[in-house]
Amino acid sequence: MNNKNNIKKTLAVDDEDLSFDLKQFIVKLRASWWVFIVSAIVCGFLAVLFLHYKAPAYNITAVVLIDDQSTNGTSAVSSSSSLDLSSLLNLKSNVDNEAAVMQTRRMIEETVNDMHLNVVYYLRRYITDAQINRNPIIAEVIKPVDTVVSTSFKIWPVDSNKYTIKYKETNPDKSTDTKTGTYYYGQPYNVAGVGLIRVLRNHKFGFGNEDYRFDIENVDQRIYELQQIFTVTVTSTSVTTINLVIDYPIPDEGEEILNHIIQRYTKQNVQLQNMVADSTIKFVGTQLLLTKQKLESIEKNLQQFKEHNKLADLAQQGTLLLNTTNTYMTTLQQNENELSIIKSLKDYLADETKNKTVVPVSVLPNDPEFASLVDTYNTLQVESQKQSLSVTKDNPFMQNLESRIATLRGDMLKNLNTTQNALEITNKNLKNTTNGFNSQIADIPTLQKQYIDLAREQEITQQLYTYLLQKLEETEMSKTSNLSIATVIDSPKADYKPYSPSPLLVALVTVFLAVLIPVVRIFVKDLLNKKILTREDIANHTSIPIIGEISHDKSVQNMVVLGSSRSAIAEQFRALRTNLQYFINKAEEKVILVTSSMSGEGKSFTTINLAGALAISGKKILLMELDLRKPKISEYFGISNSNGFSNYIISGDMQTESIITPSVFHENLFVISSGPIPPNPAELILDERADELILELKKQFDYILIDAPPVGLVTDAQLMNRFADMTLYIVRQNYTFKDQLNIPEDLHNNDKMKKLSIVVNDIDVKNGYGYGYGYGYGYGYGYYEDKSEKKGFFRKIFKRS
Repeated sequence: MNNKNNIKKTLAVDDEDLSFDLKQFIVKLRASWWVFIVSAIVCGFLAVLFLHYKAPAYNITAVVLIDDQSTNGTSAVSSSSSLDLSSLLNLKSNVDNEAAVMQTRRMIEETVNDMHLNVVYYLRRYITDAQINRNPIIAEVIKPVDTVVSTSFKIWPVDSNKYTIKYKETNPDKSTDTKTGTYYYGQPYNVAGVGLIRVLRNHKFGFGNEDYRFDIENVDQRIYELQQIFTVTVTSTSVTTINLVIDYPIPDEGEEILNHIIQRYTKQNVQLQNMVADSTIKFVGTQLLLTKQKLESIEKNLQQFKEHNKLADLAQQGTLLLNTTNTYMTTLQQNENELSIIKSLKDYLADETKNKTVVPVSVLPNDPEFASLVDTYNTLQVESQKQSLSVTKDNPFMQNLESRIATLRGDMLKNLNTTQNALEITNKNLKNTTNGFNSQIADIPTLQKQYIDLAREQEITQQLYTYLLQKLEETEMSKTSNLSIATVIDSPKADYKPYSPSPLLVALVTVFLAVLIPVVRIFVKDLLNKKILTREDIANHTSIPIIGEISHDKSVQNMVVLGSSRSAIAEQFRALRTNLQYFINKAEEKVILVTSSMSGEGKSFTTINLAGALAISGKKILLMELDLRKPKISEYFGISNSNGFSNYIISGDMQTESIITPSVFHENLFVISSGPIPPNPAELILDERADELILELKKQFDYILIDAPPVGLVTDAQLMNRFADMTLYIVRQNYTFKDQLNIPEDLHNNDKMKKLSIVVNDIDVKNGYGYGYGYGYGYGYGYYEDKSEKKGFFRKIFKRS
């Protein structure tokens, strides 16, 4: 038992050699040199195609400066609104709000509709079409359907007036039909799934010899595509600038898109600011019209009164009294006018349909507190209108904004009530004073008194009319001075070169993939492989020592040892012959049993060549063909199989010499064929005459090699174990399954086979087996180079070191 362990320790490759390391990996890479070349060619070709056909992407950028002073108005809140929710929630500043407005879907949608961006033009090429804006035609959707289906149109010119077009029409049941037609430029026609369209000539550009196509896309799809490539960012919290960037394959068109977005935003911003002025102009205009009608009526009554009563000049006393009375009446009328405006404003604020609009300014009483409330209220209303474009009503910021607007509206109503009460008290006092003056005029003639009343009413109304007319002109002038809070400080401009695709990045990726593909191929191949490829595969599944390794034989000969003694494979069999001495080194140990897991692993080939290697060393060798079920050796040696082992066992009087046949290959090599195939091979092997035969043959020969059936299929080999002094177990590279190594491992662990050793057959150096051809006793033998085999150029480069 100790001797067995020593032999195993001596012949088995140590753990360091069996484990995966860089040397073995390099060997596999060298064996896959052609994969590197193919991978490099394919990856390089694909890289060239990618760089040629990949649509370029340009960065178009613009910088907009936002006047953030509008946020200051929100700080003037009423006394009752002491809690500022925006500070608790750390809400964004006005700059962030404007950035959100710029990238809203509405802004992109207006740009798509205005510029007809849902129609995309392409120059047709072999692999991928290139998007262009220098197109020789202009496609228009005159009347689209409710839901446009994205459709591609191929177009060819016929002459200067007509063209041919081809497209796939989408039917209501989602099926498609290919349509081809010839139309005049400008002629409208209907396309199912799109609507009524027409194609016009763009005389700026000609067709030339190139083919074109255009796609009519669904507007929602086009909006989504632009949203993915359009970004708006606030550069810093310390500045009020916004960066706008769009990634687009056409620089000129990308700049136009970005310019249009900025223009739409600027226009919308000015419209929001004009809301306050428009509301004031409307209110003052209404009051001015009513006052004008009242003034015209008073002037008409005064003129009729004078003509009817033929009045000329008033008396001096009446004139003085009139002037004094007019002073008080003017003050009284001004108070009444203020009361009238206050009542109108109260009704305006109480009207629920106008709660979402701004309050008119510049027509209010000269009250600083109320003016501050109105200014703050209007600012919040405008901010609410802007925020509604990008956020919902459930947003905490919008809820806080609406709460503050409602609070300010209540504060303005309270202020108006207080002012109204004060004016009513003042009016009462003025009326009492005026009544005293009226009693003094009691002596004035009745006609003169009526004239004074009419003249006084005319003067008061005239003053009110002049006041309203002045305010209307001031408001209209202020409206013309409204400017957008956004200023373009860096106009949209595309980069000089596209940022994608990057030739350097593509080159790096190409080199990486060219190297990665062979490496992955090796790992995947090893991962999916279930057959033995390397010595490591054997060592991982069994502890049985490897006594020999036989390379792939390119010749068609069965006896390669005697036929080409200087070849590498002949040297390998000589190395195997040398290694046998460490297992059978006693005079009585002569019988070597050769078996395998299944048919086709080279068991018979190994047996006859090992016999040849032993024969040329001067030993007398007997080769026994005991694969009674599928004999091959007699066929290889060209001898008759009519008289052999089965005849000897069955016939009790047959002598040993009658079944031994000399070999034509060497004088020291003899053969015992299997004989006719029996119906009961196992019983013949168990027969006592078989034991007697082996004892007799041991006396005549130095070595006896038994070619046994595969042990993984039948039990014949195990029955022959009683004859053998050692067993050679044949495994074949890339043929024997790894799981089949469990069979010899079980035989070895349970001592069912004597001195079991493994011979690896049919090794292909290109598969990277081990580190080279190592044979047995802990070191590797070199091999003679076959001069008849001419090496190619690449094999010389990648040959083993």
